[in-house]
Amino acid sequence: MAGQGGGGGTGFFHEDEVLGKAYDARLMRRLVGYLRPYTLGVVVAILMLLGLSATQVLPPVVAKFIVDSAITPAVTKEIPVAEGLSRLGLLALAYLAVLAANAGLRYGQNMLTTVIGQKAMYDLRIELFRHLQFLPLSFFDRNPVGRLMTRITNDIDALIEMVSRGVVSIFGDVFVLAGVMIAMLLLDYRLALITFIALPVIVALTAYFRGIMRDSFRAIRIRLARVNSYLNETLSGISVVQLFTRERETFRRFDDLNLDLYKANQGFVRANAIFQPAINFTRATTSALLFAAGGWLILQGELTVGTLLAFWQLLEQFFRPILDLSEKYNIMQAAMASSERVFRLLDTPRTVADPPTAIELRHVRGEVRFDRVWFSYQIAARQAVSDHGRHGPRAEGDDAMQDWVLRDVGFTISAGERVAIVGATGAGKTSIISLISRFYDVQRGRILLDGVDIRDVKQRDLRRHIGVVLQDPFIFAGTIASNIRLNDETISDEGVRAAARFVNADKFIDRLPDGYDAVVTERGSMLSVGQKQLLAFARAIAFNPEILLVLDEATSSVDTETEHLIQGALGRLMKGRTSIVIAHRLSTIQNVDRIIVLHKGRVVEVGTHRELLAERGVYHRLYELQYRAHQAV
Repeated sequence: MAGQGGGGGTGFFHEDEVLGKAYDARLMRRLVGYLRPYTLGVVVAILMLLGLSATQVLPPVVAKFIVDSAITPAVTKEIPVAEGLSRLGLLALAYLAVLAANAGLRYGQNMLTTVIGQKAMYDLRIELFRHLQFLPLSFFDRNPVGRLMTRITNDIDALIEMVSRGVVSIFGDVFVLAGVMIAMLLLDYRLALITFIALPVIVALTAYFRGIMRDSFRAIRIRLARVNSYLNETLSGISVVQLFTRERETFRRFDDLNLDLYKANQGFVRANAIFQPAINFTRATTSALLFAAGGWLILQGELTVGTLLAFWQLLEQFFRPILDLSEKYNIMQAAMASSERVFRLLDTPRTVADPPTAIELRHVRGEVRFDRVWFSYQIAARQAVSDHGRHGPRAEGDDAMQDWVLRDVGFTISAGERVAIVGATGAGKTSIISLISRFYDVQRGRILLDGVDIRDVKQRDLRRHIGVVLQDPFIFAGTIASNIRLNDETISDEGVRAAARFVNADKFIDRLPDGYDAVVTERGSMLSVGQKQLLAFARAIAFNPEILLVLDEATSSVDTETEHLIQGALGRLMKGRTSIVIAHRLSTIQNVDRIIVLHKGRVVEVGTHRELLAERGVYHRLYELQYRAHQAV
């Protein structure tokens, strides 16, 4: 679409609801589904984890044989010292070999799972951004940009953490735990049973703290989204903050939000501070019981020193995966809280969507017809429009109960005709541009382009034939040329220059150090308002649309000479094109073919400038008010 999109209306802000469970199998299946393209890598990682598990369990077993088969027999003279040293050397080499294999497998497994996790979440982030691009403007009316940025950045990072360190690694912890338990049972079932007493205690502790941590993660995510939203809003409007000297008040508001985030983090810190010492105390108690029982069995001659040493080392291996699983649980808590929000965003329906049998528009004459159109931003925000309501049945609720912006609006603009739409503020003028561009769908009635309902047309095709110039041009970070062609490489460099010359933008562009390759920052902060508006005109002209939608305020911030040049260029541009001028200053539209007057969302007058003045109706009153205001100035 040539130009920049915009949509008015009232949105509503709502916080992310606290929903879901500590572990949601449905969400987990969706997350694991992003690993499916990398199944081979996941299988290799799991095989590495099996090998890693074996190399985790073997060192204590080798240590047992070092003590019982080499050191103790040599000390007790059961075997010669030389034979003891020989055995010790071989077992030491085996011990080092196992440790080396463990290090290698750990490195390979960590690298592989990290790469797989990054790739999977790269796919999810791309899918999320693609989905956001096609959501209707009503969605963005009620969702702050900062919140959406949190979804794509912080929430995806939490999912990367889980996929990289959680999903695959959980298998490894389970394998290690199972291997350790089997080794303990084989070495001595009595000491094994004493060790296993810790399991129900750990399960109880985890069950108690998991709800606290889950709520904490949710609270942190909500407050982080608030902070991001406020930062985005404040930094975008920093000039207004400074102009009205609201720095202290703005800081106090940010301090409140930051303090709220700090307190939310404190809840997690307190829970974690209690949880970890409780686990460590359980481990220490188990160690004490193990040594007491093991020492008694050794004194009774029913246990070897090597076996107790092996148990001492295996105890560490026993608790490590349990603690890792507890940490993975924390990671999973954060991931579940984030996945709720990410998938809720992905599941947001595209209420303004192409039908399965969408019509492709290759050529457009430019006839535009509004057929008894009713529109409300409130209904659009609630996404309450049903498919069966598009051809005439009443939208939900009584008319009196709805904040209708347009009420039973009907008019036809012929191909190539120049029409101005005027009215007081809030009459619904700008909404007409949003509806023709199909940023929103009407609740009742139809909008026809060359006799075809625009809801039956591919949005891409529809907007390709429409050029829009609004009074608040959006300039992207990039170059002057990229802002005119909007990265459409089918528009040649000469086409870019021709469009700039057509609206006299070339005069200020040629004065820039790098000309059309000059870099502009976000929102074009280094350009004047008039220069940004000239770029917006050049952008519309570069795409050569059959239908041109213009707000005359788009020329309000340039000097008199530049405005005169732009008006001349617009006259040439509108020739032979269907042109709709949303007029605020009536002095700029006297030469259009027709003027449509809106009042409180309804068409009340239609005619030429002279005809409407002669009627002495709404248009006459608007003209008189502006004329007197101009005279007063």
